[in-house]
Amino acid sequence: MSQAPLEAAVADYLAHLRDERRLADLTRRHYRRDLDGLMASLTARGLTDWRQVTATMVRDWIAREHRRGLAPRSLQRTLAAVRGLYRYLQREGRADFDPAADLRAPKQRRRLPETLDVDQAAQLLDAPTNPGADDPLAIRDQALFELVYGAGLRLAEVASLEATDLAGDPRELRITGKGARTRIVPVGRQARRAVAQWLVVRPQLARASESALFVSRRGQRLSHRAIQARLDQRGRARGLDQHVHPHMLRHAFATHLLESSGDLRAVQELLGHADISTTQIYTHLDFQHLAEVYDRAHPRARRR
Repeated sequence: MSQAPLEAAVADYLAHLRDERRLADLTRRHYRRDLDGLMASLTARGLTDWRQVTATMVRDWIAREHRRGLAPRSLQRTLAAVRGLYRYLQREGRADFDPAADLRAPKQRRRLPETLDVDQAAQLLDAPTNPGADDPLAIRDQALFELVYGAGLRLAEVASLEATDLAGDPRELRITGKGARTRIVPVGRQARRAVAQWLVVRPQLARASESALFVSRRGQRLSHRAIQARLDQRGRARGLDQHVHPHMLRHAFATHLLESSGDLRAVQELLGHADISTTQIYTHLDFQHLAEVYDRAHPRARRR
């Protein structure tokens, strides 16, 4: 049974995202769900072709989703999915205009990311002289967390590393991040040392055919969930009174660099942000830190 025209166009677009744009599976699943919702709304109106869609139809659908409780951030992603679809359809000659081009999602209040201060990062990462010398999992975890904090890696980026990526004490690491964008990040001394210790004991766990840098006790590539769980366990064991997750270490990396250097452009490059406005949230974190110092130290700010 052949697909309906609306569905067929979306299937072709998602294949384009997979094969040409190399978008992550999770992103494609989100776009699929968003476009399924719009297709259901259009089908209920009796539409059968993307050329029939108007800006009013898309606006009504976005407003209905907002009333249903969809967050502004999700609505922004939804509109991005629709615009991406229409860019593809216009390129293929299957649509004449983009009805979502001038639509805007409700504004979202920007939340500051959770992070760790320098002392908390040290409390989490500082290890004994020979950390877990008889425990390859402890050595693995130390290398894993030092690398995330030392290079500002995303969870997916560190999980996808290959053992060959860090062979031979590399000072730099090539990372392919979101949108298949590639960046070069430095690997600091402590991270290099921790990874070198892990590579010595990695054969005790890794299967002969496994290429991943970080592996589980079963010898397979370490999953995202396992990395999250091990980091949270480490945070609780080290006495931190908050849930610690991998992105928190990435935020700490960015915040501590910006506090020390003030170089927002360099931090953008190291994080792999396509738009510097994404990086600018760390200037708010930096100001928050300065405001706290002011409140503690300035004679006109201190409470009597």
